[in-house]
Amino acid sequence: MESYPALENHGLIGDLQTAALVTRDGTIDWFCAPRFDSPSVFGGLLDRHKGGYFQISPDGVDYVSKQLYLPDTPILITRFLSADGVGELIDFMPVAGDQATDRHRLVRMLRVVRGRMRFRFDCQPRFNYGRDPHELQPGPEGGVFHSPALSLTLNVVRYAERLTEEHERRRSTEGICVVATLREGEAGGVVLETGATDPPRAYTPGEVRELLEETRDYWRRWLDRSRYTGRWREMVERSAITLKLMTYAPTGALIAAPTAGLPEQIGGQRNWDYRYTWIRDASFSVHALLSLGFTEEATRYMRWVNDRIQDAGEGGVPLQIMYRVDGSPDLTEETLHHLEGYRGSAPVRVGNGAADQLQLDIYGEALNALHLGDSHGLQVSHQGWLNTVKLMDWLCDNWDQPEDGIWETRGGRQDFTYGRLMSWVALDRAVRLAHRRGRPGDTSRWVGTRNQIYDQIMRRGFHPGRRAFVQHYATDVLDAALLAMPSIGFVTPTDPMWQSTLRAMDDELVSDSLVYRYDPAASPDGLPGSESTFTMCSFWYVEALAQSGRLDEARLMFEKMLTYSTDLGLYSEEIAPTGEQTGNFPQAFSHLSLISTAVNLDRLLDAHR
Repeated sequence: MESYPALENHGLIGDLQTAALVTRDGTIDWFCAPRFDSPSVFGGLLDRHKGGYFQISPDGVDYVSKQLYLPDTPILITRFLSADGVGELIDFMPVAGDQATDRHRLVRMLRVVRGRMRFRFDCQPRFNYGRDPHELQPGPEGGVFHSPALSLTLNVVRYAERLTEEHERRRSTEGICVVATLREGEAGGVVLETGATDPPRAYTPGEVRELLEETRDYWRRWLDRSRYTGRWREMVERSAITLKLMTYAPTGALIAAPTAGLPEQIGGQRNWDYRYTWIRDASFSVHALLSLGFTEEATRYMRWVNDRIQDAGEGGVPLQIMYRVDGSPDLTEETLHHLEGYRGSAPVRVGNGAADQLQLDIYGEALNALHLGDSHGLQVSHQGWLNTVKLMDWLCDNWDQPEDGIWETRGGRQDFTYGRLMSWVALDRAVRLAHRRGRPGDTSRWVGTRNQIYDQIMRRGFHPGRRAFVQHYATDVLDAALLAMPSIGFVTPTDPMWQSTLRAMDDELVSDSLVYRYDPAASPDGLPGSESTFTMCSFWYVEALAQSGRLDEARLMFEKMLTYSTDLGLYSEEIAPTGEQTGNFPQAFSHLSLISTAVNLDRLLDAHR
């Protein structure tokens, strides 16, 4: 790998317990095992020299490459086009199942469909973010890379004996490199496997074809359950597949992104580890997936959220904002000083120190998810309700205090308006649930506190000079998180206070269809540098426009946002002014908001007709 590929030049594959990124030149430059939040095996995305990679690409020939997914699946096809031939690399991971396992397989199949091409197979793993040494134990059918904590087995796929006569093989103590020429109709491949108990062996073409068909059929059966038939079906279904790929099947937890340390600004320091499950993301996913008909996934996410509520209730502590995929709370942040970072963006961080922040909005998102699930027949258990009651009683005692806010700023706690807004949502939804199901709880206190919060937001959250709701009570800075105010029912979309807020955001936070979260120069957040526009906020803006009656404008803005996706329909956390994807990639929040906005915009357009 000579340079860092753009984030948008990556495809995502996965097996529902971990995932890998594959570049347009056929390089796996990010893969963690055995889980999303495990140390990397291939981490060249964060250091091209020390991180490790596995490249399969044309050797010694000028070519162009393109990527696509096999329709209705996350099976990735990378096509190499040259004057002498056309090759296709097919990458996928067979589904690992609902039981946690160390065994994960990466299948890489290469074939030439026209002419002839010379290819390089270069496998260079670097375990534990490049910190652990390893040894290569070669064999006639591949080899095993042994590190102190993990093994990686490389199995060849035996397609044609003639290939073994026309290749160059180079081994070192750290990797394997093979150069081979393939002609039209010929194929080759490898199956990488972590946690294997058997020695390397030769897979037959039939075995690989069976793995491919099983993987294809699994994903198509799953997608057939979608009930979305709206205007943007292809993008919505690709987003649904992407979210499913970022789900840890043993617990149902949805990670924020499969990557760590990717910068919000190239060369900057806003480089965070997103391979964990936020209460906020898991709650929003319930809304998005129920709207598509994926009840089973929504149920598993709700069960995961309920378990965290129970842990908090039994421990007498507030909810933590994020957890590991197995629900454990330890996310100690550390800096990997030996890695240079993506395109020199250091420091590289793993773990996430924001886990201990106080973010009051997560209670509203959690209760909104429980309320929505209940309306679809997904009721909480008796014990789950008792833990929810404890949580609401805690919120009544603690809502009116400074906090760290949705954007996880590190510049000191404030009275954030969005945190108050979602505390109002939490109590409002708890009251509705109690009344709907006849559940016990101090609803009189909840109603009284809810009304206090409403009055405070209207008195202190709306800035008379700006004629807008602002980020926190001590500033006049705008905050795109407040675009959610109409959708959660706090204000009506036609309320003059909301209309003037939306106009202020039009003028200050919106750049064409792209939306900034806030202005860090005007509201210091404790971090150096600036950031790009936030994809989730851009989709929220579209929905706010539509709800406010600006339907034509909303539809155009949504269509513009679709042009910012990658060729494969993926979105990172942020989009730079040049259209470049920045931040961790792909980002669950971006795809969740795309789905919700598409569904709601469809509904409003149909009603308008």
